[in-house]
Amino acid sequence: MTPSNPPDAATEVVDLATSAAPLATAAPAPVAVVEEDPGGAMTFFEHLTELRTRIIHSLVALAIGACLGIAVSQHMIVFITKPIIKALTDAKQNPHLIYTHPAGYLSLYITVGVYLGIVIAAPYVLYQIWLFVAPALYKHERSAISGFVASTFFLFLGGIAFGYYVALPYMLKFLVSFQGNVGPIEPMISTADYFDLVLMVLLGFGVVFELPILIFFLTLFGIVTPKFLWQNFRYAILIIAIVAMIITPTPDATTMLIFMAPMVALYIVGIGVSAVVVNKRKKRLAAEQAAT
Repeated sequence: MTPSNPPDAATEVVDLATSAAPLATAAPAPVAVVEEDPGGAMTFFEHLTELRTRIIHSLVALAIGACLGIAVSQHMIVFITKPIIKALTDAKQNPHLIYTHPAGYLSLYITVGVYLGIVIAAPYVLYQIWLFVAPALYKHERSAISGFVASTFFLFLGGIAFGYYVALPYMLKFLVSFQGNVGPIEPMISTADYFDLVLMVLLGFGVVFELPILIFFLTLFGIVTPKFLWQNFRYAILIIAIVAMIITPTPDATTMLIFMAPMVALYIVGIGVSAVVVNKRKKRLAAEQAAT
């Protein structure tokens, strides 16, 4: 037998190298990069640490806001008492409020300052809540919730502004004029009673102005539709009248109508919000059916 020729082995090595060359020079296939939310990679204890950080920051903000609120509390007291002073002056009554406890004014001074501090710190506290919640949400959820929080906040402020500038003056005018027509009896209004009334009216209107948000959620869960809301408009007016009659602190019809007017307008706005939600849902379902 003739031994194998060495050049044949070398030729085999060259052939292997030649066949492997295209593999070495071929462009690598693109790798899909999946973008993940950073919140999903956090452990339970990391979430607790993050929660503690946000709570500490919020408490510090509330403390700073309270200090600032107390510093300007006197100016806020003057601002809040303007409607009652005007009502008493127009009724030719003594335009002063009284307090019946030695620490009455000091208590009012601190209370108004703390409330004002909460309002001052509220945007930062909401931002801390957002920083804790946002990493666990998708991008479309983040945009939806940010719009929801903003609309809720501004509607609440709008309700407070309407209560202070529109409802409260009419209400005080009726109450003071009614008391001023009772012979020798004249009103001596205490600061505590007046500020309780103001707080009830302003918070009441702030909550009432959240009606479009309530309708939004009811539509989102399929409980109501724009057609249902419009068909039952007269029943809604009846319910609004009953609610206004209950929450109105005065028995006159004018104040009741003042309470009813924004509620009816907000109900109509809620119908529009409901229509937007339903139309978006229909478009999404149509797109999913077309894709399948």
